[in-house]
Amino acid sequence: MTHATGQMHLAAFAAAGPVSGNHGGWRYPGADSDILSPGYYGRIARALEAACFDLLFVADILAVPDRLDSSMDSQLRYGALGALRLDPLVVLSLIAAQTRHLGLAATISTTYFHPYQVARALATLDHLSEGRAAWNIVTSFQQAEARNFGLEDHLAKEARYDRADEFMEVACKLWNSWAQDALVRDAGAPLFVDPAKVRAIEHKGQWFDVRGPLNVSRPPQGRPVFIQAGASARGKRFAARWADVIFVTHASLDSAKDFYREMKALAAEQGRDPGTLKILPGIAPITGETEEIALAKDAVLTDLADPRAGLSTLAYHMDVDLGQFPQNEKLPVLDQPGVHGHYKEVAELTQKRGMSLREIGKQYGIKTNRDFIGDYRHVADRIEQWFTAGACDGFMIQFPYFHGGLDDFAQLVVPELQRRGLFRTQYEAGTLRQRLGLPEIASAPEVEAAGAVAARVHA
Repeated sequence: MTHATGQMHLAAFAAAGPVSGNHGGWRYPGADSDILSPGYYGRIARALEAACFDLLFVADILAVPDRLDSSMDSQLRYGALGALRLDPLVVLSLIAAQTRHLGLAATISTTYFHPYQVARALATLDHLSEGRAAWNIVTSFQQAEARNFGLEDHLAKEARYDRADEFMEVACKLWNSWAQDALVRDAGAPLFVDPAKVRAIEHKGQWFDVRGPLNVSRPPQGRPVFIQAGASARGKRFAARWADVIFVTHASLDSAKDFYREMKALAAEQGRDPGTLKILPGIAPITGETEEIALAKDAVLTDLADPRAGLSTLAYHMDVDLGQFPQNEKLPVLDQPGVHGHYKEVAELTQKRGMSLREIGKQYGIKTNRDFIGDYRHVADRIEQWFTAGACDGFMIQFPYFHGGLDDFAQLVVPELQRRGLFRTQYEAGTLRQRLGLPEIASAPEVEAAGAVAARVHA
């Protein structure tokens, strides 16, 4: 599988909370843990834009996880995955005002929100950012989340994805309920919006009954860029149908190449050009000017990441209480209902390295593929190796701590990738969709046709 372009895409993964790439990162000497400050997010965004990153992806969950020993203690005590999360849309709205090119990706659940609400919010962000909005689509799978929305249990996986499919259909209909040129704003006529170019969607389905139209005009991109991370069989089918970008984690280059080939083939089966599906594996590089500096940082970060913090997050991702198993023995084979990709990743570590559950908790807490630790040339070498080997279209970079981990990568690795001709040196004009090399979203033919008929009648 060859790349349509010789240059990769780089996205940044961050949580509006204490953990992004390493569970010990917020404790690292010199780390900025002022995660409630607007300046914290502004600094991240400006650094990413200076380095010409494609987008910033803000992760989210809707509860404080309580899956390890049926308690929130390990999450809260160790500042783990869900100890604190600010609303991504609010954070990204703040960032939109401080940037001009950086894509803005918000995680929003199709299980606990409504398509009209989400379509409206993302259309607004796309307008106010001049075409930079993206949506990380999640289906949510935790009982803790369900209980925050008045439910005793979460939906089964098939039902979650069935709802998600219909959710996407409704959202796309709503974004298409306005023709491209429906907003006229002719004060003399007067004609603010051409009524013939706005149509109700009249959607009636299994999960949603939505009349429409949206009360926000058609977004600059037609619709936001769609990001998805499903790695189960059902999740892959969903991604092959809807996703523009897939975010995935791998424990090895071989598994990354296998996944890349599989997803490109699934996209082709959906009648898509495989090049319109961008696959960005997540990596958490630790780097510096020399190998010694990088290894010293890694040693400190590893020491600061408590095994129970990582195990608590893994228990959340797998939706299995890992406290019930002997901690000094291997992870047993599980029929797990949570995030399939994370289970596959740690199962691979168990099989290849014989790691105990405690050791996996430590490894999961530092979230680091050892291939990406070293001086900046070494990290650039590994990135180039994965990219040229047909394992990805770029990377989702998880920084071990802020702001130093971001600065190391942006100021050392990115210039090295640019010198090798692997990454842009300046932004191209246009929307996020255009910079990612994605096809334009056509306006709904029925809305355009109705407008054309009305124009002839009035003429």
